[in-house]
Formats: sequence, structure tokens, C-alpha cells
Amino acid sequence: MHPVVGPPAPTAARAREVAELLRSRLDDPTRASAELPRRLAAAHDASPYLFEPQAVVRAASAAEVGALMAGAREAGVPLTLRGGGTSLAGQAGGTGVLVDVRTDWRHAEVLDDGRRIRLQPGLTIRQANARLARYRRRLGPDPASEAACTVGGMVANNSSGMTCGTTDNAYRTMESLRFVLPSGTVVDSAARDADDRLRADEPELHAGLLRLRDRVRSAPGSRATIERLFAMKNTMGYGLNSLLDHSSPVEMLAHLMIGSEGTLGFVAEAVFRTVEIHEHAATGLLILPGLTDATDALPALLAAGARTAELLDAAALRVSQRDPGASPTLRGLTVAGHAALLVEFAEDSAERLAATLADARGVLDRLPAVTGTELTRDPRERARLWHLRKGLYTAVAGARPPGTTALLEDVAVPLPRLTGTCDGLIGLFDRHGYSDAVIFGHARDGNLHFMLTQSFDTPAEIDRYARFTDDMVDLVLAEGGTLKAEHGTGRAMAPFVRRQYGDELYDVMRELKRLCDPSGMLNPGVLLNDDPTVHLRQLKAVPTVDPELDACVECGYCEPVCPTADVTTTPRQRIVLQRQIALATAAGDEERRRELTTDYEYAAVDSCAADSLCVTACPVGIDTGAAMKRLRAERHGPLAQRTARAAARHWKGAVAGVRVGLSAAHAVPTPVTRAATGVIRGLGASELVPLWSDDMPRAGAPRPAPRSAPDAQAVFFAACVGSLFAPEDGPAGGSAAAFLRLCDLAGVPLVVPATAGLCCGTPWQSKGYPAGHREMAERTLAALWTASDEGRLPIVCDASSCTHGLAQLTAALAEENQARYRDLRFVDSVTFTAEHLLPALPEPRRLGSLALHPTCSTVHLGGIDDLRAVARAVADTVTVPDSWGCCAFAGDRGLLHPEVTAGATAAQAAEINQRGYDAYASCNRTCEMGMSRATGQPYRHVLQVLVEAVEPLA
Repeated sequence: MHPVVGPPAPTAARAREVAELLRSRLDDPTRASAELPRRLAAAHDASPYLFEPQAVVRAASAAEVGALMAGAREAGVPLTLRGGGTSLAGQAGGTGVLVDVRTDWRHAEVLDDGRRIRLQPGLTIRQANARLARYRRRLGPDPASEAACTVGGMVANNSSGMTCGTTDNAYRTMESLRFVLPSGTVVDSAARDADDRLRADEPELHAGLLRLRDRVRSAPGSRATIERLFAMKNTMGYGLNSLLDHSSPVEMLAHLMIGSEGTLGFVAEAVFRTVEIHEHAATGLLILPGLTDATDALPALLAAGARTAELLDAAALRVSQRDPGASPTLRGLTVAGHAALLVEFAEDSAERLAATLADARGVLDRLPAVTGTELTRDPRERARLWHLRKGLYTAVAGARPPGTTALLEDVAVPLPRLTGTCDGLIGLFDRHGYSDAVIFGHARDGNLHFMLTQSFDTPAEIDRYARFTDDMVDLVLAEGGTLKAEHGTGRAMAPFVRRQYGDELYDVMRELKRLCDPSGMLNPGVLLNDDPTVHLRQLKAVPTVDPELDACVECGYCEPVCPTADVTTTPRQRIVLQRQIALATAAGDEERRRELTTDYEYAAVDSCAADSLCVTACPVGIDTGAAMKRLRAERHGPLAQRTARAAARHWKGAVAGVRVGLSAAHAVPTPVTRAATGVIRGLGASELVPLWSDDMPRAGAPRPAPRSAPDAQAVFFAACVGSLFAPEDGPAGGSAAAFLRLCDLAGVPLVVPATAGLCCGTPWQSKGYPAGHREMAERTLAALWTASDEGRLPIVCDASSCTHGLAQLTAALAEENQARYRDLRFVDSVTFTAEHLLPALPEPRRLGSLALHPTCSTVHLGGIDDLRAVARAVADTVTVPDSWGCCAFAGDRGLLHPEVTAGATAAQAAEINQRGYDAYASCNRTCEMGMSRATGQPYRHVLQVLVEAVEPLA
């Protein structure tokens, strides 16, 4: 068997026609696009399926969503709602209109001291939990994708996770919803007269829900099937338990929306009850002789208070042994048929945890564990253990052959059937040739995940996948289980819904869909589908494009941390567009290739902030920012590379020239300067010359004069950016002068080498000039090697991005020269202040409040806690906005492409400006410029704020 040919790609003319119709339904017509690059960039999600939409639209209100639904019906095209695109089963894509309900839907309102929270669908679970953390509360669902999956996706898939089971999932913790039906009717289930309004506005739907409720309740077989399946985690089909759990049509409908995968309506807002955070925990990896021993241990462990019990089969253990964080005991184990349980006990106080562990000790001691049953409370050790479990996806997906897809499936069975199901799956892996498959999962819920590496590039491979799927369905249903526990039905399991539920309940689901969506316009083919081969259609091609990018699984974890996500493209989109260019090239479609390639220059390469926060979120460790730097380098010809190297050789003069230019420009009326820079940019220098603006800083002070000290404790390397751009306000000299003064006040002597003409190298690295980068690396490292007494003294820099650049500088050298400078230690001035200066400084005069902007480089340097510590030393209240992210100023990106910084900072600027603060601080001059521009507030280096607070009064 191989897939039926999928629907043809829409023609450009048809796409434009659909987009034009939809533009008339929007307050801002520019939010609808038929451009091929925008459609393809948005089309990819974490599933193995790909559908090319006819138009991509960004909706901004419930009314607009209703109008778009009407427009899609008029155009005769389907409509799919799109959030984070982390879904794995093919429910987030379609061939019609793809509606972005993430970008403009990120409002949150904490209620009742955190016991409830009102959320729009565009926030990620992690962002929502950030709002709740100060109340020691969180959302009940805790999916592994919480960093990227949105509230809308959580509702659409009835998300759960490692600890929430069936009691704290989205269905059970939802209090009310406000949703839009395909007719355009808006329903608020929290309204006192919500049911009466539904009866008046949607009489057929209201009456139909009552009929379905009574039909199910009057059929003992139907009731028994629903109760059996929903006693487990179950996201297969519609949540028919709503018809048993609730009586009023509006409550039934609200709960049916959960898990409906965007096929019944659009959830515009949800109120959830939250759960308490248990801050005190103890964790252990219990390795047992076999799967039977592991599953037999579960009832006693759960009865003893274990809140989490994660299962790892023998294959998963062998993968875990390769993890750098694996203990010597685990690495030394000869894994045969072993299995492991990662068990965690958690309570709200240390005393309660101690009591729980004491009570559980007898159960633990009776286990036939082969490596002991010790539990650890140490946060670092606990993080290491959890990394073993969460790193399974990384290890398997990252090691798969290029061009293949990493499939993560999940099922659930009654707990007594867990061992047999695991054994059966292992047998299927052997039978169908999946030698790298692993099993892990939430054992306490009978919920198994298994990973496969699959190619879809030949009929034989697709046939193999089809045969395995059929056998897996037979196995799970024979064990009384459900084919989807957490990931939603999508298209992957839609052909098997009838088989799991039977004809009668499948017909109930069909009738429910007809009542809510008579035209079948919302996400057709998802969740219910009578085509037995739909799960084998539209399978995604994964061509190789770049060895550094080919491991991408298109999960979208990178998108929430990407500063250009709302403006141009995300790391996932940058990669998938390369794949689309490769496919067009291979197909000989020159027009398609040219359209994609032309757009890629700005949308992907030039607009990228190259801050590499994406690598901190990517499960397979891809640094898309670095890839964009390489692409910048590839398009620079020999002359450009020689010019950049010459600039590195004559950097002292270049800096002096920029400083003179800034001073001269400020002496000329702004309109004249703006017009002049505009003309130069129009001649092709848009990547070199910024468009002048009123807030352009004046030239900064010269870098500090050299100084020496026989008992020096560090070398200070002042960043040249401080001499290019003067601080927002306060004493002259900016962060460099502030750091030197703090060291004087603390009695810490320093060496300050002659730094004129030296640099961290970041300008060359980020712009793609490797020759210039190497030139600067050789000169700067040689000077710092001498100044630091060949690495004996740490080297401190006063700009976080420059500290990060210095730390990467040895990589620019020829490989044979890198070892010499391996002992150099680079420390950011904020970290040095937190560790060495704060204890010796005078007591600061305190501010009431301070707004703090950490930089992306601070994240890479691991300096967030130090930055907070310095800020808290001077202010009673330190606020990092919940919507914090990289400002995307990125050295000169904010000057060259101000629209990128404007988009990246919009949410956090709005949050900051909801109130006033006594001070505004960051730790990098260009980031301070970006945040000052965004907020209209004077952001300065946090050390400038500190020195003013400790400087003796005159």
C-alpha cells in the first residue's frame, strides 16, 4: 500500500483570489497573505504531514475569526486554526485558509491570587505559568512541549503531561470558555444565561446536543465504552465523556471544545483552575531487572505518594547510557532486559516531603532494584536525572539518518496491561525493522510513548509504516487501550476512531460535527475521516540542505524565543524554507525556486538577529543564528571579505571615524541626516548604513586609559560599543567608567591593557566576515594573553554581548592556534560585580523599583541570576517582564532594520509601560538603546545604576 496522491498545490491566482476575499473581513488587510514564502513558512508543523494553504491570515479578534469563517465558506475553502504548530498528529495544517491565532492572542489575567487564570490562546504554557509562579501555582496540564505549545493547542488537544493524569488535564481544570462557532456565534459559558443564549442563537445545535446526550445515556454499551476509555488518558475522537459529565448543552459544548482539534469552533479565551506547585521534591532512577518488575512496582509506589513515575524500556536505558550526565553506575550497567522507573515524590514543605519519604522507604526497600533505591533532593542531581528522561527525544531524533522523520507516538492502556503492551510493541519493532525505537512514558497513567525513525521517500518505506501502524492498532485495542492518550487524533489516527469506539459512538461524533459545523469547513479530515489511507497521504519530504540543520524535526520549540517570530520568520521557518527551495530545485520548478530564494534574503538571512537563543530551546541543538551568519558569509565576495579584514586591521581608525561621524551628524538638522542616510541605503547599502532617527545616541567617551597593578585581580577589557554610543544619561563614560569606579570603591585592583584597535570580533562574526573575524581574534587574544599573565587573571568585559563574543573568539582561529588560548577566562562585568564587588561595596541607597532587561548574551553566559542579584542590591522591587525576550537590536540589526526590534519589543514594552519605575536597566549598550526606543524610558547599564547608589554623597 502507498498513499493516494494528495491535493494539488493551489495556483498563485487562486491563492490571491482567496486572500483578497479574506482581506475584506479584516480591520487591517495586510494581515492576509497569498505570498508563496509566507504560505509555505506557516504550513510546516511538528507532524509528518504537510499541506500547502491557499492563504495565511493573522486574526486579531473573535469577531474577525467569525468573519474569516464566513469568508472561507463563501470561497468554498476549509479553514484551519493555527497556534504553536507543535502538534504531532497532523491537526495543525490544511489546504485552505491557515489562521494565525497566536500572534495577537497573548493576554493573561491572574484571578483569585493565582487560584484561577484567564488566558487567550496565543500564550505558551510556560508563559502562562510564568504569570502564576509568584503565587506558587501553575496550570494543571504539564506537557513536555510547554515551552512552545500554546494554550489554544492545550485546549484543542486536551493536553495533560507527566504529572497531571486525568484529574488535572485541560478538560478537568477548565472553568469556562469563550468560543466562536462556525456560524459566527460567540458563546461565553461563564455567562449566567449562557444556555438560554445558546438556545436562542443556535436552536438546532442546542436541541441536537440534548438528543445526543440522551442517546448516549440511554445506551448501556455506549456509556460503558465512554467510561472505560475516559478512565484512561484519551484524546482519540471527541470528548464524549462531556455528554455524561454535564447536562446543560452549553456546558456539554464547552467541554466538547476541549480536545476537538479546531473542528468545532475557535476558543478565544479560557479560564482555568490552577494547581499548587510542590517546591520540595526527591527523585530517583530505579533500575529493575525487567518490564514486569517495573510495572509490578507501580501500584505500591503510587500508593506511597509518588507523584511521577516515568518508564524507560531497555532500549531507552541504552540510549540514556550515552548521555554525558549519566552516572557511572548507569554507564557501567550491561543492559539486557532491564527497565527503569524515574520516580519523584513532591510536597509543599520539606517536613511533609521527609514524612512522605519515610513512609515510602519500606516500599522502596522491597523493590528488586539492581542499582539501589536512593532518592536525591539536590536540584542539580534531580535536573540531571530528568535530563536523562527528556533527553531521549533529543538523542534519538538528533541521531537519525538525514532525510528521515522522527515519529513520536503515544497510546494508553489499563495499568495491568502495561507490561504486555510494552512487550508487544518491542515485538512489532523487531518485526518491522525499527531497530532504533525506544519506549518511555508516563507509567502511572499506563501512557506509553514510543519513538521511531521513519523515511517516507519510497513506497516500500510507506508500506512498512502502514503495516506497523495496522499491527500497533490491533495490539493496543486488543489490550483495551486507546490509540491516542495525549497527542490528539489528528490525521494520524483518524481512520481508526470508528474501530476504537464502534459504529454507534462514531455516528454520535459525526452528528456532533454536523451540528456544530454544517458546511464541514473547519479543519476537515482531522479527527474524523472515513478514508482508511488518510494517515498515509501528504507525508512530508525532508530533503537534506545543511549538515548543521538537517536534524531539525520542525517541532517549533525555537519559535517562542525568536525575536523575529512576529515580524519575518522563525528558526523553524528559516529551515523549512531551505527545504522548500531544495525541493523546488530538485523538481526543476525555477519560478517557485526563484520566488522563495528572493524572499529568503531579507525574511530569513538579513532580518535574523543571530542571537542564537534558538539553540537554547532546540531539542536537537540546532543554532539557526549561526547558520544565517554562514549564509551571510557565503554571499560576500572576495572584495568584501578583504575590506572587512582591512577594517579589522585598522579598527582604531574605524571607531574614531564612526565617533566623528556621529558627532557631525548630530550637528546637522535631523531631516537632512535622515534624507542622506536614506539615499545611501537606497543605493544598496541597507546592510551597512542605518536610517537616521531622532534617538540616535551621540558618540561615547574614549575607552579607558591603560593602567597596571602588581596585585591585580582581573583584566578589564572595555567594549568598544561604549565608545561608539554614549549612555542614555548619567555620568559620562557609561558602563566602563561605572565598573572601574566600583572596583575602586571595593578596593579591587585591575589591569587595563591598551585596547584601541581591539574588539571582541562580534561585528565580523555576525555579518559573515570570517577573515576579518580571524584577524581580530589573533590580535585581541594575543594582547589579552599577555595582559592576563597567560590566563592567570580573568578578563572582564562590560557588555554582555562582547563578553559572549570574547568567549567565542578562539573558535575563529586556525585549529592549530586554538589550544594556546584555551586557559583564557572571560567574565561579564555583572557576574564579576556580583561575585567580587558587592560584598565589599558601601551599602547602596535603595531605589523603590527597577525594570530589568536581561540580554540574550546573559542567557548564553549563564548570568541571569547574577544580573538579578546586582539589580536587587540596589532596588527593593526588580521586575523582568513576563513577556521578556531578546530585543533583536543585535549590534546593528536594530539600526539597519528597526522594524525587527519594534516587533521583538512590542509586548514587553507595553508591559513595562503599564507603570513607572525608578530606574530602567540592562547590561549591554545596544540592548539599552533598543529598549529605550521601544519604551521611551532611559535604559542604562545596571552598573551605572549601582555606582550612583554607592557613590559617596558630596
